[in-house]
Amino acid sequence: MRAAAHAFLDDWAAGKTAEAAATTTDVTAATALLEQTAKDLPDAVLSPELGQVKVKDDAATVQWTATWDLAAAPDWTYGGTLQLRKGDKSWQVVAEPAVVHPDLGKGQHLKLTRTLPDRAPITDADGKPLFAPTEVVNVGVDTSKVTDLPALAARLAAALDVSADKIIANVQATPAGQFVPVITLRRPQFDAVRAQIYDLPGAVFPTESRLLAPSPRFAPALLGRIGAATAEVLEESQEDGSPRYAAGDQLGLSGLQRVFQEQLTGTPGFTVSAISTDKATGDEGRRIASVEPKPGTAVQTPLVPGVQTAAEAAAATQPLPTHIVVVRPGTGEILAETSNQAADPGNALAGHFPPGSSMKVMTATALFTAGALTPDTPVPCPATTTVEGRQFKNAHNLDLGTVPVTEAFAQSCNTTFIQAALGLPDRALAEAAASYGVGSDWKLPVGIFSGSVPTDSTGTGKAADAIGQGQVEMSPAQLALVAAGVASGKPAPPVEVVGADPAGEAPPGPGQAVLDQVRTLMRAVVTSGTGKALADRGEVYGKTGTAEYGSNTPPDAHGWFMGYQLGGPAGDIAFAVLVEGGQSSSLAVDVTDAFLGALG
Repeated sequence: MRAAAHAFLDDWAAGKTAEAAATTTDVTAATALLEQTAKDLPDAVLSPELGQVKVKDDAATVQWTATWDLAAAPDWTYGGTLQLRKGDKSWQVVAEPAVVHPDLGKGQHLKLTRTLPDRAPITDADGKPLFAPTEVVNVGVDTSKVTDLPALAARLAAALDVSADKIIANVQATPAGQFVPVITLRRPQFDAVRAQIYDLPGAVFPTESRLLAPSPRFAPALLGRIGAATAEVLEESQEDGSPRYAAGDQLGLSGLQRVFQEQLTGTPGFTVSAISTDKATGDEGRRIASVEPKPGTAVQTPLVPGVQTAAEAAAATQPLPTHIVVVRPGTGEILAETSNQAADPGNALAGHFPPGSSMKVMTATALFTAGALTPDTPVPCPATTTVEGRQFKNAHNLDLGTVPVTEAFAQSCNTTFIQAALGLPDRALAEAAASYGVGSDWKLPVGIFSGSVPTDSTGTGKAADAIGQGQVEMSPAQLALVAAGVASGKPAPPVEVVGADPAGEAPPGPGQAVLDQVRTLMRAVVTSGTGKALADRGEVYGKTGTAEYGSNTPPDAHGWFMGYQLGGPAGDIAFAVLVEGGQSSSLAVDVTDAFLGALG
């Protein structure tokens, strides 16, 4: 009889329903029972273990232990008993519901309910949760109610800034009577366009609650978002080939929410009930097993809501794609990160952009380190200079004659710094930039592009690199870190999560004597130079940058302002502002002014 029990359980565990049922007293009943159990416990894998056997005449009992590897849930283990009878030729397992579970009765089947704990919070610098349940409106189309699809698509596209062609294609590919999603909006966003779309035939607006950050622009690249699990997220969350989570789970899809998936999501639990196979009875069943879900643990960021809100408000003043990253000098903590609606939010941390004249902070560092110049050294600032047959010029053909280095820096004289940099060793620019962390291999939860400065440029390449063109690239986050290094005198690796391992070794910095000289130059930018619109914003230091790109004539250009404020409403802060396609630095200065003004 032990062999008969063993054969039954092995076939059942292997998914060989017909073979297992054939070893029972009632093949039809056993087949129905095992098939129903497979539906009740989808994708679960059974591991049986035989125990004690007792025989009395033509009957026997076999103790066994069932361990179910439930899909995206903890294992379920329980003890059971198989009843066996001796037939004409062999022992047979009695086909009864108790085969599946000892508490399962006639006319019953199992019901598995899987639950996730409430998601643990990502918090701000003070430990306050940043995500909260928020009402959203899922704007979509009910295909059965559409009377004029092109007109509906056109009206939705105009109001929601989405593609009319995509709406039409999606509706045409969907069976009648089904919901076709168009866009999900927070309630205030929906209310702003409600009058334009609410009465359109075929448009529908189901609502739900989602865990969202305080605003759509609240550190989106860093924090990420939560949504229904994608196939990619489910695949990467597997453990030993088994899914940790299930389709429909609300999981982190990007940013810290995704990186810290397991820590924030916690461990699922489950309840198994025995319920009637007759749905008409309304039987809610009797619980026969349960495992409570285990909550995850919080992740704390250094984000400061007041600084973040000010950055968002400032970026929103600009219709062009705009990014702001704010860092705490001395610690590298990211206090705020935002991109306006027109921008790709990923560019705030990971974008690759020429920094333009913002690079002159590092070029000046190299020149001061080499002892080639001081802030007071008289230098020529002609309108143009030619290197190996290529002409470089100043913005607006600026020609200052001979002026101190401080004045040339404040007015962003390209020709001065090109001529001076050509006398430096080829690696000098890259080494000066590296002293602030540029080019570091930061080990971070959410990647930051640390910038790139060539080590072997010569001639026209070195000339272009000296003014942030050529092959030099930076991200807004890294330029903010450079500004923070100047401000504190102690460049620091970026910090995205409080208490996390350092992202790398602290950059060495260029030395206090050099830093004092660089600070003199950056202060002059604000008091009398290209950033003087910020002169009434307290003790602000900075550098403007206009960075040409593309092949248009005249070339397009990004606008930058990087700098820091000491003793302001938010304490000492460093920041970088990028306006993509801004054509000059003036727009970035305006955004910076709005940011500092919003801080109070």
